[in-house]
Amino acid sequence: MKMGEQKPEIDSSWTLFLDRDGVINIESVGSYITSWSEFVFHDGAQDAIGTLSRIFGRIVVVTNQRGVGRGIMTMDALREINTNLRTAVEEYGGRIDKIYNCTATNDDDHNRKPNTGMGLQAQEDYPAIDFKRSIMVGNSMSDMEFGKKLSMYTIWLTTKHEPVTLPHDLIDEQYPSLLAWARTMVPAEMVG
Repeated sequence: MKMGEQKPEIDSSWTLFLDRDGVINIESVGSYITSWSEFVFHDGAQDAIGTLSRIFGRIVVVTNQRGVGRGIMTMDALREINTNLRTAVEEYGGRIDKIYNCTATNDDDHNRKPNTGMGLQAQEDYPAIDFKRSIMVGNSMSDMEFGKKLSMYTIWLTTKHEPVTLPHDLIDEQYPSLLAWARTMVPAEMVG
């Protein structure tokens, strides 16, 4: 956030874009989550999504999953993870409207973050999406670049990297976890 800018006022016209690994679940650094049995939620992530579901009109996940393209995991395994993730979030009163995956191995693929393909797919599926009324939450600079290329407000989670010095061209706010950010969005008694 630049000096003098106010934090946006969020309502149901806004869309929340979430990265997956390192944001919703614990990231397997240097490896891939290849099955649901390896998927472990970050502490409070389900509660956080439950809370955020009461605020945002749409919640979508945009995730690079090149493990499929590399043959390390199958598309069926990724679909199972996606299905189980959505169900597990629903059990906490939350929702994920859609999950977009980029399985390409090539960094130039238009869907691979920081390229904007998955965001444009989401807008095609949900024409009400206005990127200027959208927030991208991620834990890598490619997530932040993706958000800024589409004129989104960006939230940096320090689950994998050290905090950055703000103001920063790509990062508007930073927090240690999705839950920590969700708690700033509503009164404490509404979280969880």
